[in-house]
Amino acid sequence: MVLRSALLAIGVLELLRPKKLVDFWMRLAAKGGQDVELRSWVYAAARLEGLCILLWLFLQRSAGDDA
Repeated sequence: MVLRSALLAIGVLELLRPKKLVDFWMRLAAKGGQDVELRSWVYAAARLEGLCILLWLFLQRSAGDDA
């Protein structure tokens, strides 16, 4: 239940605010405050990932899998 709630939050954030979420994780991953240049498709990929997470959660719920 907690994992699904966390995945739901991540999926929604990636779908609605991919730039904010990706930039947060890239700042965290970069060494010594380096400025990282990302390709333009990274944000579209993050949005697609968020959509896939939400679809998976919806399909799991509609299948009646409450485990």
